[in-house]
Amino acid sequence: MADTLVIVESPAKAKTIGKYLGSKYIVKASMGHVRDLPKSQMGVDVSQGFEPKYITIRGKGDVLKTLKDAAKKVKKVYLAADPDREGEAIAWHLAQYLGLDLNQPLRVVFNEITKDAIKEAFKHPRHINMDLVNAQQARRILDRLVGYNISPILWKKVRKGLSAGRVQSVTVKLVIDREKEIQAFTPEEYWTITSKLLSQGKAFEARFQGFGDEKAELKSEADVKQVLERIHKQPYVVQKVTKRERKRNPAPPFITSSLQQEAARKLNFRTAKTMMIAQQLYEGIDLGKEGTVGLITYMRTDSTRVSQTAQNEAKEYILENFGTDYIPSEPRTQAKNERAQDAHEAIRPTSVLRTPDDIKEYLSRDQLRLYRLIWERFLASQMASAVLDTMSVDIDVNGVTFRATGSKVKFPGFMKVYIEGTDDGKEEESFLPPIEEGQTLDLQEIEPNQHFTQPPPRYTEARLVKTLEELGIGRPSTYAPTLETIQKRGYVALEEKRFVPTELGEIVISLIEEFFPEILDVEFTAHMESDLDKVEEGIANWVKVLDHFYQDFSKRVVVAEEQMEEVEIKDEIADENCELCGRHMVYKLGRFGKFLACSGFPDCRNTKPIVKEIGVTCPQCGTGSIIERKSKKSRIFYGCNHYPECEFVSWDKPIARPCPKCGSMLVEKKRKKQGVSIVCTKCDYQEEADA
Repeated sequence: MADTLVIVESPAKAKTIGKYLGSKYIVKASMGHVRDLPKSQMGVDVSQGFEPKYITIRGKGDVLKTLKDAAKKVKKVYLAADPDREGEAIAWHLAQYLGLDLNQPLRVVFNEITKDAIKEAFKHPRHINMDLVNAQQARRILDRLVGYNISPILWKKVRKGLSAGRVQSVTVKLVIDREKEIQAFTPEEYWTITSKLLSQGKAFEARFQGFGDEKAELKSEADVKQVLERIHKQPYVVQKVTKRERKRNPAPPFITSSLQQEAARKLNFRTAKTMMIAQQLYEGIDLGKEGTVGLITYMRTDSTRVSQTAQNEAKEYILENFGTDYIPSEPRTQAKNERAQDAHEAIRPTSVLRTPDDIKEYLSRDQLRLYRLIWERFLASQMASAVLDTMSVDIDVNGVTFRATGSKVKFPGFMKVYIEGTDDGKEEESFLPPIEEGQTLDLQEIEPNQHFTQPPPRYTEARLVKTLEELGIGRPSTYAPTLETIQKRGYVALEEKRFVPTELGEIVISLIEEFFPEILDVEFTAHMESDLDKVEEGIANWVKVLDHFYQDFSKRVVVAEEQMEEVEIKDEIADENCELCGRHMVYKLGRFGKFLACSGFPDCRNTKPIVKEIGVTCPQCGTGSIIERKSKKSRIFYGCNHYPECEFVSWDKPIARPCPKCGSMLVEKKRKKQGVSIVCTKCDYQEEADA
């Protein structure tokens, strides 16, 4: 007969833990938070020390009744929600609702859902940590004070349904500021000269560096012509060969932000997808005879710390599978980030002995890909450094210096398992052939190229997460929901996997910047995060933190209500008429940007997307035009404007000229490492796109 009730958040977690605890325990799920501030009102009594007015979340009544009935039938209740602020708050709310004695050790926490970790955790229950609870309450109330004071003003002055948020508004401003940088950017011309050379029959490339020992830039075609005239028919003589040995250390194991970034680079996962799959791996996967097992440690963490047990297990695995040379001379101790809470370990496999190949039959394709990424990253982090031989060659051509560089792996070390991705997708330099000082090289070809400096790139999800982390804005649990929210509100849009601000986003942020500048101040927001961390650490009072913020903020709310002028988003008349009623169509601003609507609304409700033609005739029907479209997931594709009569579609952008080899359609093909190429859809013709 069961005499102990254990409450966790999710059914999957309940199922996994229940198998480990046995028949004396009943494990039930709260299905996440059970109480929250009401949606219909502020729900915070500022005059009474920011006292929150919690209510049962709609739809959770039956869940709470079930939990209460179960609690009456047992001698003991343990609260085993996730080991973070949110989990601590869930435990506290449950204790309040169920009438549990907070003086008793009710709280059980574990960083991984494995048999040993669960059994050990239940041997050491603790009291609910009110510092953690107060930190969560302070964050929730702070966000409510911002959102429920600014949002109604935006509804009144701009349009209904808008919102502002402490973290989301700063994030939107980052996107807008980047767009302003791009628009203000003035390209500058520069040139390169690349010589393709031969040494002992093997080809390599050397680039213009300057004159003698002095580096020089080529800013115009005239500069290039001067150099070419000087080196014309002159010998390429090797002046200096520099060889060095360089060590390369592995990346640390994943934290939440680095996992999101690497999953975006290597797996093409959106931030929300990465966290969803990581949650599944953490809560447990049925591995057949082994039963349900949590495969990774807790996935919301900003610490790279690794337990001694995990380090020892990794060392044994490396010794057995790679040998002693692959063990580092000293154990890998990760430097602590000053902003990291260090409450949890890094994200790692619960057992490195459970290899991806051993369990692949039990995982979905995406689960396996993410698990493999986590497993490889952790194992590599515990391995010896790689050793690279690097080589730099300076070549003199009549006083003009060219330089070639390369590297070769002397000892792979951790690179045998895993190499961290890069945002630009660049690969390692290739190794140079044998070259000696004084040697004269054979010139194959000389290639001058014109270039223009490029503006800073728009943010990808991964890059935006990294920027938020570097600035100290938000925490591991907030990155994914923040990015989702700013898209749902229509403040930003994803175009080719990069964020662009919408007109609505720019309007809202300009108003917030005028009347609530501190909300958009990066340093102010980061300082607030630091204050919330101090509440969690027990060295700051949560009410004082809120009061310090609210004193000035409440004054700004009064000023904004009185002085903010109404913004009329005027409809721009389009150069076409409604096909249903004949009235003018107008451009409207919606959640996802501009669209066309009939000016006769509400009598006529005709709407349609704005069509972007690319100047290519449809190759399938021969009469339609190819237009740019968007899929449900905002991915751009190309189709005929005569759809559905003509069903031509292409993910690759068609080109307005036929293949010179077979006459078929040419398209732009984007490859992560090779860049953009123009290829034929039928034959093997291929050419490089213009730079």
